[in-house]
Amino acid sequence: MRVVRTCRRVVAVLTLSVGAALSMHTVAAHPETPGTVITEYPLPEGSRGISDATGSVIEYWMRGSRGMTQPASGALYIPAGTPPPSGWPIIAYDHGTSGLGPRCGGQSDPLAHPAQTVAGDEDALLQFLTSRGFAVVAPDYLGLGVFDTGTHPYLGIETEATATIDLVRAARSTHPELSRTWAVIGTSQGGQAALGTAHRQVTDAPDLDFRGTVAIDPESDVEKLAPLFGPGTPTPAVIADGFMDLFVSILAGLRADRPEVSVDEYLTAGGRSVLDSVGAMCTPQIMDAVRGLNIGDLLAKPLSVAPMPAAADAYMAVPTSGYDAPILLCVNVTDTTVPSPLHAALVAQLAAAGVDFHTVFSTGKHTQLNPQMWTAIEQFMARVQSSENR
Repeated sequence: MRVVRTCRRVVAVLTLSVGAALSMHTVAAHPETPGTVITEYPLPEGSRGISDATGSVIEYWMRGSRGMTQPASGALYIPAGTPPPSGWPIIAYDHGTSGLGPRCGGQSDPLAHPAQTVAGDEDALLQFLTSRGFAVVAPDYLGLGVFDTGTHPYLGIETEATATIDLVRAARSTHPELSRTWAVIGTSQGGQAALGTAHRQVTDAPDLDFRGTVAIDPESDVEKLAPLFGPGTPTPAVIADGFMDLFVSILAGLRADRPEVSVDEYLTAGGRSVLDSVGAMCTPQIMDAVRGLNIGDLLAKPLSVAPMPAAADAYMAVPTSGYDAPILLCVNVTDTTVPSPLHAALVAQLAAAGVDFHTVFSTGKHTQLNPQMWTAIEQFMARVQSSENR
């Protein structure tokens, strides 16, 4: 039996490798409709420690930067057994910060992706969701999967949302056992992406049945810090924990996504060199590349100069109104990656807008889930499933 299982795993790994190798040759000359599948192939048995679901890689068309339809990839996990009468409800999982280049997303290439990431133990979260009877779709995001489409537009909330919604559509187009009922959960960058997805689906996916959002230590309001930075600015100690790699990634993503902003005009020669060098790196390599640098080392003029403030806001700001389903925020007040004042600002803005949301607070590290948070997430997901019977 052990030999049979080993052989199956070898075959699955070879299938994944061959599919990934061939994927660059499957792109049609003329892009198809967003949400259309390019190809699908199996993930190795037991990927991400998930033993109760069948996994596959989906390559698909998504709405990308500047209105272009671009290829993207992600993972799909479908629970074993017989689906409910209305189909398996779907949870979209939006991952945290992983880098700027191909294969950094980790969802379509889990063999090379560590379970413990800057976004916490995401394997445990995926296992939790499939064990509760959810099909899970997990986008790599634009530029982070098997296709080299250029530098990932890091924290670009528009393409994060379209990558997620279009993967839901792609998965459902080839798997009739999936329900039209869905929700979204995300950590860190993925928390921002989940909120962006929840907001955008109101207009983009009214034919689907969206039930809510879980955002775990979401990035928010970082764009409001931009006007504080200029030549000679040191990296503030209060946000120094991992901030430089995030700052550089934001500028690199904005430069790639919004060429009309002319990001290079804000940069020193050294700053342009740094952005050029990190555009295809994953987060660990970016952290090495910026170690010892200060914000002011990169900037030739203040980020308060137009059009940067408005461009940064349009590129990455989390919507604070216009949601049509409940939101659960899991927030660590001792978070130093997304400092607590930024979390507090998001909570205050959502409250002021009358958004239907609930917050669970803790004192852990960035995206660390305590027992109360796990309980709140389980209760939230149970409500999504119970409403299937309405």
